[in-house]
Amino acid sequence: MEDYLQKILRARVYDVAKETPLEKATNLSQRLNNSIWIKREDLQPVFSFKIRGAFNRMRLLNQAELKNGVVASSAGNHAQGVALSAQFLKCKAVIVMPITTPLMKVKAVQDLKAKVILFGETYDEAFNEAIRISESEGLTFIHPFDDPEVIAGQGTIAVEILRQSDIPPDCIYLAVGGGGLLAGVCAYVKSLWPNIEIVGVEPIDAAAMTLSIKAGKRIELETVGLFADGVAVKKVGKRTFEIAQKYVDRMINVNTDEICAAIKDVFEDTRSILEPAGALAIAGLKSDVLKRGLKNKKLVTIACGANMNFERLRFVAERAELGEEREAMFAVEIPEKPGSLKELCQILGNKSLTEFSYRMSEGKKAHIFMGVQVQGLNDRHQLIEKLNNNDFKCLDLSNDELSKVHLRHMVGGRLTNKASEIHNQHASINELLYRFEFPERPGALMRFVNKMRPEWSISIFHYRNHGADIGRIVIGVLVEKNEIENWKKFLDELGYKYWDETQSTAYKLFLGAHSS
Repeated sequence: MEDYLQKILRARVYDVAKETPLEKATNLSQRLNNSIWIKREDLQPVFSFKIRGAFNRMRLLNQAELKNGVVASSAGNHAQGVALSAQFLKCKAVIVMPITTPLMKVKAVQDLKAKVILFGETYDEAFNEAIRISESEGLTFIHPFDDPEVIAGQGTIAVEILRQSDIPPDCIYLAVGGGGLLAGVCAYVKSLWPNIEIVGVEPIDAAAMTLSIKAGKRIELETVGLFADGVAVKKVGKRTFEIAQKYVDRMINVNTDEICAAIKDVFEDTRSILEPAGALAIAGLKSDVLKRGLKNKKLVTIACGANMNFERLRFVAERAELGEEREAMFAVEIPEKPGSLKELCQILGNKSLTEFSYRMSEGKKAHIFMGVQVQGLNDRHQLIEKLNNNDFKCLDLSNDELSKVHLRHMVGGRLTNKASEIHNQHASINELLYRFEFPERPGALMRFVNKMRPEWSISIFHYRNHGADIGRIVIGVLVEKNEIENWKKFLDELGYKYWDETQSTAYKLFLGAHSS
């Protein structure tokens, strides 16, 4: 540890990196009843702390090594650190990245004039290819985490944290991939303030350090989850494990929904959008506070990366509410009869809906896929009990991955025998399909349903909260021809914008009744 402490104090990182602020997360602090501070490594020139370790290692290259160039393996952030350092030192850089790397990260490395080779589906496969290139072409391999100088470079973050803190923090939370950041911060903090707790945070599906510390030896995972691609490492470093095993106080594992919720938390406090790995430590902090009931503590966490590709934001926004226990997802069984949908809405009362999908089906019962905003786990359980007590059988899907990823976006079935049955009773009945837009405010959706006539059977109903000022509904309704004028009158009195989609090709292909 003394050797690492000296290396950290001698580290030179500020030729390319900068000292980042330690900012108080006001909203999160108030919510969690603790003083929470975020070290803003997302503000580095390459939007990640990785520049520190990469440059600290590369500044020690001799002239022959600089002439030959360097090679590295990375899912993105270390790659940019190496590429920028190579640009500053005027040497060639080859970066091997997994083929699963987001295009934004690939382009960012290419923009820094490094050569990018896409190889393998995981970091470990890219690592092995980079080692092969290093040996065959004589390039110096710059390890992303298991190198003393890389560890020392990351340790400069701890130097800044303690200098920027008016009092030593009670606990520091760190994202863990290969362990370079964890080892660097541990080496400095535990040398000076051993009473400060160091907590490592990993995704549940990439918990190599957690399992290794528990086993007392390095464990290699068979597979790793790729959502937090910046920490998707199957096996932690030898050096980083030795430090973590001795000095890390606890390891915490979090799931995808909790990471998404942490991204939202940081956005609300800073208006910055972190990548999943960048928000990992914040998610761990929140989990630890709730599980241990921490109060009035000074807690520091590192926002370690913000290389987020824009296309992921839709997924993050959807899963953040689930991660905060602010949204519940249900399958609700309702009687297949006029008025039952209206009765369900009355039971829901003033609850805001995030999703509502229904398609008329065979038999006496139908199932609705529904997302509802709730105020935590107790509120969710109370709502389930209320629905069941009113004979609306409810299945909680909030923790069901199939439902969260797929079912909520899949179209419903067709109107088949049910349509034939209704036609036999009312030969002149039609299924009409309309889209509506309305001001997105509490009660607007219920107002819509309550204005519907009970004799109009609703055959399709789909609503999704898009987080905008405008709400959107698509509705199928069975209306007799002699009721068409009343239907048009309903449309006019409702006051919402609407579009008739009854002749839509997509409707006919996927949702319309089978022709007899």
